[in-house]
Amino acid sequence: MPSLPADRSYTAEHEWVMIEPGAELPVTEPVRIGITSVAADALGELVFVELPEVGTKVVAGESCGEVESTKTVSDIFPPVSGTVTILNTAAIDDPGIVSRDPYGEGWLFAVLPTAADTLLTAAEYAQVAGVDS
Repeated sequence: MPSLPADRSYTAEHEWVMIEPGAELPVTEPVRIGITSVAADALGELVFVELPEVGTKVVAGESCGEVESTKTVSDIFPPVSGTVTILNTAAIDDPGIVSRDPYGEGWLFAVLPTAADTLLTAAEYAQVAGVDS
């Protein structure tokens, strides 16, 4: 499993957001959101990704989409509230990219954030998830 990048924040629900730990909100640029390598490993190879549409207002901690593997379906809980600005069509077209590169090409969507749920540093998330950071 790849190490947890320290340049973003995490949630206990296994999502990440490209906000530096401790950053103030709102930020003026959209931020990318994805699932962690812990979630990707637990799910296995993804076969389907359902994301909120551009323009949708999402609420931190409330399901806004799902990822499906051959084993299970899992909800996506955005770490921040705000408006969806971009979808990663590569992840929709090839859901396996999320499993292969969850912190890079496998990001899911971007949000212009107005508020955040409880965000964790990489070290805090590793402790919650029971993995090495």
